[in-house]
Amino acid sequence: MHTPRKLAAGSNGSVVVENCQVCDSPDLEPVVFLGYLPPVNTMPVIGSRLAEQPAYPTQVLRCARCQLVQLGLIVDPAILFPPTYPYTSGTTRILRENFAELAREVQALYPLSPRDLVVDIGSNDGTLLSNFAGAHRVCGVEPTNAGKLANERGVETLIAFFTRAAVDRVLAKHGRARLVTATNVFAHMEDIHAIVEGILALLAEDGLFISESHYLLSLVETLQYDTIYHEHLRHYSLTSLRYLLEMHGLEVVHAKRIPTHGGSIRVYAARKGTYGVRESVATILAEEAERLGPRELASFRRKVVAAKLGLLALLREVTTHGERIYGVGAPSRASTLINYVGLDDGMLDCVLEIKGSYKIGKYIPGTLIPVTEESRLFSEQPEYALLLSWHIAAELMPKLSAGGFMGKFIVPLTTPRVVDTA
Repeated sequence: MHTPRKLAAGSNGSVVVENCQVCDSPDLEPVVFLGYLPPVNTMPVIGSRLAEQPAYPTQVLRCARCQLVQLGLIVDPAILFPPTYPYTSGTTRILRENFAELAREVQALYPLSPRDLVVDIGSNDGTLLSNFAGAHRVCGVEPTNAGKLANERGVETLIAFFTRAAVDRVLAKHGRARLVTATNVFAHMEDIHAIVEGILALLAEDGLFISESHYLLSLVETLQYDTIYHEHLRHYSLTSLRYLLEMHGLEVVHAKRIPTHGGSIRVYAARKGTYGVRESVATILAEEAERLGPRELASFRRKVVAAKLGLLALLREVTTHGERIYGVGAPSRASTLINYVGLDDGMLDCVLEIKGSYKIGKYIPGTLIPVTEESRLFSEQPEYALLLSWHIAAELMPKLSAGGFMGKFIVPLTTPRVVDTA
C-alpha cells in the first residue's frame, strides 16, 4: 500500500505539491518555471465583458528518488475540466488513426474474445472505444459533456469522474474488464494511487492496462515546453511510470513510442507474472538512463528561455512593416506558448480553427486573441501564419499551401524560424 502524499492546501481548491505525487519523497528539484498561466481550456466568449481570470504558478519539479517530473501545484479538476470542456478527440485525424492502430495492436499482441469488456478512462467522445464496439463489450467513463456525444453515437459512456464509485457502477453492470485504457488522461488525474487502485479493481485477473501519455523524453528532445500546463500533473518517463505501477503489483510488459501530441508513450501493464516482458521495455529504460538525467533537464531549461527570446525577436523582425500574423490551430498547448512568450492581440491578429471546433467564437485564455474559422486564412491572406500546432508543421504547411494560402509560415519551436513554401 502506498504512503499518503503530504500536500498543502491552497486557494480555490488548489493543492501545493510538497512531496512527490508517486513516491512521497520530499526531494523535489526545480526544472523550469513558465510563470502564472491560466487554465488552457477556460476560454471567454468573444465580446464578453472583461472579468477576473485565475492564473496558477506553472513550475515543473523532478523527484530525485523515482524520477517523476511533475507540476508543483494541483489545480481543482472541476476548474480544469468543467462540463463545457471544449476538447473532442474525434476531430483530430492523427488521434483517430492512433486509436485504430492501438486496437489492431492489441488484437495482434493480446487477442480479445467477443465477450471481453473494454473500458476507457476519460473516454471523451468515444473515438477510441468505437474501434472495439461491435466486436466487444465497451464502456467509457468521462466527466464532461463529451460523454453525451459518445452516448449519442451508441458508445455506452458513464458520465462521471473515475472514482471508486464509478468503478463500482461499471462492475455492477458489466463485470470486470479484460482491457482498461487511459489515453492522454493518466497524467491528468490528481490522486494517481487511487486511480491505479480503481483500475486494479476493474481489471480481470488476466487483464491489461494500457496508458498513453505525453512522453518526457520527447518533450525534452524537441523542446515541447508548450505541453506543460495544469491539466498535465505529471510528465512520465517509462522509468517513473514503472515505479508507480510496481507499487501496486503491476508489471510493465510492453512499451512503445508513438507520434501523438508531438511524442507520447504507450505502455502495457498487467499483474506481475501474467505475461512475459517484451524487449521493448529494457530498450526504452536504457535510453532514458542515458538521456534523461539532471544535466539534460538543466539544458532543457536554458533552451526554453532561448526559444522564447528567439520567437519574440523573430516576430519583431517580420512585423516591421505592419505585416499581419494569424495563428493556426488552438490546441491546449497554444495557450501555454502564447501566455509564456507574452503574445497579445497586437502581435497576433487571431487564431484559426477548423470549422466545427468548439473553440471558435472564444478568446485564447488570458488574452483578447479571438479564435475564428480557418477559412479566413485563405480569404484574407495574411503575410504570415504562426503554426501553433508546430509539432505537425511538416503535415500542415503543404496542406495549407494546397488550400490556397500564399503567405509564409512561422514555426515557433524547436528553433523559431520562417518557412517560405512559395
